[in-house]
Amino acid sequence: MTYLIERSEKVAELNTDWNDSFWRRAAVAQIDNFRPESSDHAPMTEVRLIASNDGLNGIFRVQDRYVRCIRSRYFDDVWKDSCVEFFVQPEPGGGYFNFEFNCGGAFLVCYVTDPTLVNGKFARAEKLPVELGQKIRVKSSLPSIVDPELTDPTVWTLQFFIPFAVLQHYTGIFSIQAGERWRGNFFKCATEVSHPHWASWSPVDEFNFHLPRCFGDLVFEDLLPNEADDRL
Repeated sequence: MTYLIERSEKVAELNTDWNDSFWRRAAVAQIDNFRPESSDHAPMTEVRLIASNDGLNGIFRVQDRYVRCIRSRYFDDVWKDSCVEFFVQPEPGGGYFNFEFNCGGAFLVCYVTDPTLVNGKFARAEKLPVELGQKIRVKSSLPSIVDPELTDPTVWTLQFFIPFAVLQHYTGIFSIQAGERWRGNFFKCATEVSHPHWASWSPVDEFNFHLPRCFGDLVFEDLLPNEADDRL
């Protein structure tokens, strides 16, 4: 699996608008590899990424049902709610970051260097401290709490901006060049809802999202053509 990340000198306005002109050139990745452990609910989930000079802009769109979220604080168990996730490994063979967002905009993120489970916990992982977490910008089209569960069809979007400075705190300084290749995956899940489900962009061969061997390639493109032309 390969996703091509367009590059822009601009940063997206945080408006959760999937149809905003900023996203027009971004490729769409489909999160449609559902694990057999899922219920019969398979929400259509899409994601777009664009790299700005200072970070990664992303937006998810979910055509959902049975939507619920009750967690609203940094590092709550957001994956138990209606949730979307982005895992990214800037250095092949190095650690990866797991950005997990519930549909209300609450999130968590760790830097994981060994996802082997020991007594239910990762062998080596560090929670990003609050001061770094606060640099990540997140906005959802839904309210922070959705309870009781929305059983009617519901379309929701969630947008985020991850400053490269947050990643560099763990990986060291890097610069994005055309053709540079990272690894990563995108997920949709919901555990504590009436119709639980677990899906990925790049298929996982176990009931476990924390499998770097199953990540796909994230390849950075050159600057968007219209912006490159503006600089001539």
